[in-house]
Amino acid sequence: MQKFTNQIEIIGVNHYVFLLDDVLNSIFKKAKKTKGPIQVKGKLNDHAFIQTLVKYSGKWRLYLNTPMRKAAKIEIEFDPKIRTIQMHPKLLTALLENKKGQQNYDEKSPSKQKEIIRYITSPKAEESVDRNIKRVIEFLIGKSRFEGRDKP
Repeated sequence: MQKFTNQIEIIGVNHYVFLLDDVLNSIFKKAKKTKGPIQVKGKLNDHAFIQTLVKYSGKWRLYLNTPMRKAAKIEIEFDPKIRTIQMHPKLLTALLENKKGQQNYDEKSPSKQKEIIRYITSPKAEESVDRNIKRVIEFLIGKSRFEGRDKP
């Protein structure tokens, strides 16, 4: 695990730190990639966290949630643990029944697919799941706007 300190920056309401080049290069080497989101784990003032490094506007950033922002010293390393979210069976069925929806879903970036899956799996009530699946399919076939965050 590599230790570093750096200034906390902010874009809008999102706090983040830039990683030092040697720390970032070590993570790239262990992750065996330099593109796409990179999952990491670490410690802030001895409190464990898991997070994802993302590249935004050409620079790699570690975004910090509220508890993380209070830390002065960061330890970080690549997290090899696979992080997957299972697709809701009802969404899988809906995609199998709609070829255009399935094709458009498959063409989405992995992060957009994950956002759609999270949107479907987050509600607890079946009525909400059904309503959200309908919204996703309508979005995928071009009948409506849907970004997972939009209000109905």
